[in-house]
Formats: sequence, structure tokens, C-alpha cells
Amino acid sequence: MIAQTLPPNDEGHALRNEPWYLAQRDEIALFDAAYAARLPVLLKGPTGCGKTRFVEHMAWRLYRQQDSARRQLDIPLLTVACHEDLTATDLVGRHLLAGDQTVWMDGPLTRAVRSGAICYLDEVVEARKDTTVVVHALSDHRRLLPIEKTGELLDAHPDFLLVISYNPGYQSVLKDLKPSTRQRFVSIEFDYPAPEQEAMIIAHESGAEPQLAQTLARIGLMVRNLKEHGFEEGVSTRLLVYAAQLTVGGIEPRRACDVAIARAVTDDRDVQQAITEIVDIVLP
Repeated sequence: MIAQTLPPNDEGHALRNEPWYLAQRDEIALFDAAYAARLPVLLKGPTGCGKTRFVEHMAWRLYRQQDSARRQLDIPLLTVACHEDLTATDLVGRHLLAGDQTVWMDGPLTRAVRSGAICYLDEVVEARKDTTVVVHALSDHRRLLPIEKTGELLDAHPDFLLVISYNPGYQSVLKDLKPSTRQRFVSIEFDYPAPEQEAMIIAHESGAEPQLAQTLARIGLMVRNLKEHGFEEGVSTRLLVYAAQLTVGGIEPRRACDVAIARAVTDDRDVQQAITEIVDIVLP
């Protein structure tokens, strides 16, 4: 049997340029402290509020602090978008046939453990329950990854960090994190930015004029207040950026809001109409 690691692929982020991130509270200081103590981190917050960008930003910051040799060799962040068919094998690795030989291929979690990267399991509760158990020995004082198929008990690289995320407002009880998993992580909570901050983000990400960015941020705040319509999730900062990008690209603002906000967040006609009315009120 030949053992080798997977070549770099879309899961790995070289992060040669700084991912722009606007801090909301003390999340950067909290993550820095957690990394210094090698404490696994849980990010909680609604869809599109900046959790993934935050992880990319922090990976870049920490990567820049390493010596030049490691900066040339390592991919500092490996991201796994979790889904209901994700298995422990997908994370850890598998045997594959290569000609007349059996080749072991590391999965993204194993690659991160070996190299000292950050492994980010995005929307971890979407994965099968038996999949998340594989991270238990990595997320306590042992920092070990058992690889049953090769008989290895892999010590995590000193720079390795495990980060997971999920959206507690979106998940059902059946898809919530088990206490045995949750209580292995320090938890940093995210929410949508305040309107002033959100306007800055929209303007930076889209190139929109400040007035348009401020208008879209106000629309976002008002849409998130549609609680009485049973619309709990609201509109993400990501979608507000999309609306701004469409407008900058020449699409009429109301039409941009229709396709990037009203029709993107729901199929409920009543909620779509309520969002349209908000847009008509706010847009000049």
C-alpha cells in the first residue's frame, strides 16, 4: 500500500491576499485567544452574516504571523461544506486503486491535522450524526485523529485548529448539535451587522455609492423585522451585496432588489409582496 495526501484542490485556500473583514465586536480578539490556546471554535449565526469570511480573514492573519518557510509551503485553510451525505470517510480519507496498487488518500480533515492548517466545517449539523463523532478526539486535550482504515493515531500538528459553524435559527431540533459535541468548543456568536457597518460592507464589496449602500442596509433591517409574517431568517448581508452589484452593473434598483432579495429569500407570495412594499418605501 502507498500512502499519500491529496493534492491541493478547491477545499484549500492559499489566501495570498487579505480577505477583507469588518469586525462587529470582539470576535477577532476572541479567535486570536482561542488559537493561542488551541481551543476549537464554534461560530454561530444566520446565513450570509460573514462567518466564512471571518474564518478566511483569521486564517490569513495567523498565516502571516508564521515564518516565511511555512508561508511558502502551507495552505492555511481547508473548508468543508457539510451536507447530509458527508461521511467520516470523506473527512478522514479512503483507499483508492491506482493501477495495480492501493493508495491511501487523506481527506481534508487529515490534511489539516498533518500540516497545521485550520479545518473549517461549514454548517456542520448538515452532516450525518456519526460523522461529527470523528472530531471528538481532536476537540479536547488529546488533539488526536484516529484513522481506523490505516491503524494510525495521528497527533495534530501544533498549529492545527478545528473550526465549525452552524445556523441555530435555521436548524430543526433533529439537526441541532449534540451536547457531547457542542461542549468541546468555545462559541462565538454572529449576527447581521448594525446598519452603519452593513452599509460599509455593502459599499466595499460591491463598489456601490455610499447612499445606495445605506439604502440597502436600511432595507435589510426592515426585511428582518418581518417577524409577524413568519419570516424568521431575514435577508443576508450577502444578498444585499448582490443587489448592490446588480445595481452597479446597470440593473434598475427595484428590479435588483426583486431578484436578489424578495425572490431569493422566499417563495411565499405574501412575504415577497411585503418585501416589495418595503423596497418601494425606502428607495427614492
